[in-house]
Amino acid sequence: MEEVTHSDILDAATRICSLIHHTPLLSCASLAQKLDCQLWFKCEHFQRTGSFKFRGACNAVFSLPPGVAERGVLTHSSGNHGQALARAAALRRIPAYVIMPEGAVQTKVEAVLAFGGKLIRCGNSLDDRERVAAAVASETGAHLVHPYDDPSVIAGQGTVGLELLERLPEVDVVVAPVGGGGLLSGVCLAVHAQNPRARIYAAEPRGADDAARSLRSGYRQSLGQTDTVADGLRAQLSERTFAILRQHLEDVVVVDDTATVHFMRLLWQRTKWVVEASAAVAFAALHEPALSRHCRGKHVAVILTGGNVDLDRLSWLVSRPYAPPLRREHQEEDL
Repeated sequence: MEEVTHSDILDAATRICSLIHHTPLLSCASLAQKLDCQLWFKCEHFQRTGSFKFRGACNAVFSLPPGVAERGVLTHSSGNHGQALARAAALRRIPAYVIMPEGAVQTKVEAVLAFGGKLIRCGNSLDDRERVAAAVASETGAHLVHPYDDPSVIAGQGTVGLELLERLPEVDVVVAPVGGGGLLSGVCLAVHAQNPRARIYAAEPRGADDAARSLRSGYRQSLGQTDTVADGLRAQLSERTFAILRQHLEDVVVVDDTATVHFMRLLWQRTKWVVEASAAVAFAALHEPALSRHCRGKHVAVILTGGNVDLDRLSWLVSRPYAPPLRREHQEEDL
């Protein structure tokens, strides 16, 4: 299993520097006051193609030797990685084959097509995606760029961490969503190489909580059937990402969909930023007692991972009411 290093992330930053947006680190005073911390948002919803995925896709595409690249690239994706790969491939003028589940968000499907990707539909399970991807690879000879289990992708995503430290080197707590773990793996490697005392937390939907179960058991757990509004997080840790996260994460905070939707809406109201549910999971996690008590008085950075929302199907129009978690005066420390 090829190791990803801090040097790989630095190389990625040089390679993709002129291709990506260097996204802002912004604050919101009213949200910070409520949480009693210095709160910052790394705004990857302002990234090209609307999510952090463009970083990893660009690094993977532009790392390929010419003889490999000319046969094209392929991936399976719920949407953000697929459209990112299609756009990166278009910049290099090579074909991109994107396998997407039938239930993918329509705006993400349309973006893949708009960027010139060749769309191939599949069933909604991870097994369906991988089976169709293997068939397309055999037929076309295209190079598979996995959404997260790819060293070049992880290194590209790690540039989020480098940019975060450029603006906030004294960061105490970093929170980001976890699905397959590519972003968090890269961020962990980037941040801890320069600020080893920073505490890094993952946020995960209860309906797709394999990362939480894996980190707590010490063994990689199966994803199983998923049930979450955060479509971009319906992915399972790979052996590579699991190994990295085991070494670096403080904890995985599990969030109910009702909380995610509530805090997604709050972000829209207070900041006027269009963020998707998969990004709002991280902000929602800050309000869970298991995490909020570690953030008071600290410099806290939340990575808002994307903003590709189907505006005709906004989550809060069909969600259940949100009930805040019960708080106790004296919380016992986690074991």
